[in-house]
Amino acid sequence: MAKKEAATLTVRQTGSPIRRKSDQRATLMGLGLNRVGRERTLEDTPSVRGMIAKVSHLTEIVEK
Repeated sequence: MAKKEAATLTVRQTGSPIRRKSDQRATLMGLGLNRVGRERTLEDTPSVRGMIAKVSHLTEIVEK
């Protein structure tokens, strides 16, 4: 049986982690972001959505 293609999100970092709490920095690193302007394509799961929500003021979801 063919595997169903997983939904994905493209996330861009828009804010700097300087002077942010360590858990917010760790969340950005967990998303694979570490510089302003970097983009990552991630699987659309509840855990990834929660991480994005936690640092929503530092990221944006890119529409393609």
